[in-house]
Amino acid sequence: MRYRNDKISIIDFGGVGDGRTLNTKAFRQAIYRIEHLKRRGGTLLYIPPGVYLTGSFNLTSHMTLYLARGAVIKATQDTWNWPLIAPLPSYGRGRERLGGRYISFIHGDGLHDVVITGENGTIDGQGTIWWDMWRQRTLQFTRPNLIEFLNSRNIIISNVIFRNSPFWNIHPVYCSHVVIRYVTILAPADSPNTDGIDPDSSSDVCIEDSYISVGDDLVAVKSGWDEYGIAYGRPSSGITIRRVTGSSPFSGIAVGSETSGGVENVLAENINLYNMGVGLHVKTNIGRGGFIRNITFSDVYMENVRKGIKIAGDVGDHPDDKYNPNALPIVKGVTIKNVWGVKVQQAGMIEGLKNSPFTEICLSDINLHGVSGPLSPPLKCSDVSGTAFQVKPWPCSELTSSQQTGSCSNYF
Repeated sequence: MRYRNDKISIIDFGGVGDGRTLNTKAFRQAIYRIEHLKRRGGTLLYIPPGVYLTGSFNLTSHMTLYLARGAVIKATQDTWNWPLIAPLPSYGRGRERLGGRYISFIHGDGLHDVVITGENGTIDGQGTIWWDMWRQRTLQFTRPNLIEFLNSRNIIISNVIFRNSPFWNIHPVYCSHVVIRYVTILAPADSPNTDGIDPDSSSDVCIEDSYISVGDDLVAVKSGWDEYGIAYGRPSSGITIRRVTGSSPFSGIAVGSETSGGVENVLAENINLYNMGVGLHVKTNIGRGGFIRNITFSDVYMENVRKGIKIAGDVGDHPDDKYNPNALPIVKGVTIKNVWGVKVQQAGMIEGLKNSPFTEICLSDINLHGVSGPLSPPLKCSDVSGTAFQVKPWPCSELTSSQQTGSCSNYF
């Protein structure tokens, strides 16, 4: 994390932390100053204790946004004035609605050397009004993310609390060299689509030492949506997720379902999941195309989970009817090892596609205890091949015992 000699405070630009005064102009002027003065080594923008209500604003390169203990940057709920931006090219449209999308609350495009950190101050998206619009079907465009970086590199996000995002919380897309650590991400369990961290068509991303409790997937690795993601062709690769704890009615650590640019070389380890829908989830669909390969889940504890493990080719919707039904995803080399589950209602399922079976699915040292009995019901499989070793409940005949020469024997 770079030390910045040049330091300014939002107070210097008229910022007022009373929770009522709108500080959009102050944030934009402070960041304009950072961008145009170009101090050697960059500039730190200090947010002192207080509640700073503001509209969305854009960051710039070579800056640190630093939230003191007790500092809150709070999004205005004046949604009618929220700026619109173009859809992501790898999605072709807004993720929820056709056309453009609302810009993220804190936004960065084409940036490098940016840090968001502090003393566990809070960035509050005040998402309730957006969730209500989604429920009432009055949304005109796709809801804003809390934080989004596009086409950016060398990003650090640490020691900040993220709360009540309107949509996905932290979304690095087309980025590289991103570190997200020591963050807390909170949203009610019934808040729609409030994913915690979604690395999307990004490479060299590290997510670690964080707590996430939200209304959707804790971490979901993505890379574009159907024909648009295939055409854009930027995979997610080199993703490390470790020492993450959380709860959600949806998935703990997920790959997908938007994986049309491909996802490879993902490691998730030392994960603790409580009160989950699905513990570990690899999800794709017909029309997605792309590939999912060399994915490793290791050292996972899960408790009170509806379904322990799910690897499936029939998950997620389509942007339009122009997707190619012959664009079948390739899923190869998914290793799940050292998993202990308590109160797991179903061990899970591994269901490949008839015309594109999932291969080299490797399960090792997995013990999933059921709700009432010692073990949950068996794992269900179809259109899959691979190896299993010391798995309880014993998975399925499609996964051969590792005593035989299986395609994954080198994994154990």
